[in-house]
Amino acid sequence: MATPSQHDLRNQFRELLAREECFFTASTFDPMSARIAEDLGFEVGILGGSVASLQVLAAPDFALITLSEFVEQATRIGRVARLPIIADADHGYGNALNVMRTIVELERAGVAALTIEDTLLPAKYGRKSTDLVPLEEGVGKIRAALEARIDPAMAIFARTNAGVLSTEDATTRAMAYERAGADGICMVGVRDFDHLESIAQHLSIPLMLVTYDNPELRDRERLARAGVRVVVNGHGAYFAAIKATYDCLREQREIADGNLNASELSTRYSTLEENREWARRYMDVNE
Repeated sequence: MATPSQHDLRNQFRELLAREECFFTASTFDPMSARIAEDLGFEVGILGGSVASLQVLAAPDFALITLSEFVEQATRIGRVARLPIIADADHGYGNALNVMRTIVELERAGVAALTIEDTLLPAKYGRKSTDLVPLEEGVGKIRAALEARIDPAMAIFARTNAGVLSTEDATTRAMAYERAGADGICMVGVRDFDHLESIAQHLSIPLMLVTYDNPELRDRERLARAGVRVVVNGHGAYFAAIKATYDCLREQREIADGNLNASELSTRYSTLEENREWARRYMDVNE
């Protein structure tokens, strides 16, 4: 089977956004996982920033991965992917000019869509990475992203954290990003359907939710009616791969104890604890 062109995959994703349906993403963290996801019938995949950081650096999601490292992984996936891939482009790796560079590089990598968030990254001294940039700066980033895009079929989603904002402020940000020209709004931290619908009623562009399988947001038909077209339920496939690798190598070494779950393994073998200690020591932050 021939691999579709990048432009065709972008148009395919646009067609998904135009349907009154809600699609759940596959966690695609390398070329093989992307091929598997398509073969199993997934309509769209996502390369998460947290997963890329673990896959490339064995590092936690502390904005440590660089643009070039992320783009390299996206390019490997984009070279063989047969389904549209969304890239979690974090904050665009800097200011509005950095966002423009991010758009250029990820478009060349072959992604069908990407998200640019308004989180203040990397975290400031004495602050956790939950602060948001001023609304005007967030709008500037979206406008810059649209200016840098060459293929208009590639979708650019503005992402914000509805979990750290009041409903009014989350709505204000989402509406501002829509007016700036974003193709969609991505939200993390939505609590339940009442929370979602109170924001969604003011928007007319497609929505994307990062829910981490929140039990209060599992009704796919209701999500679709609220304008949600894409849901990210987390990256279980990647953590299952960690667990499978551990169990396979453990059995080869004839080590009987295998009670660690995927979450415990990712903590044990990533550099999470080192980075937490360095954050405490040098940034006065308890992540």
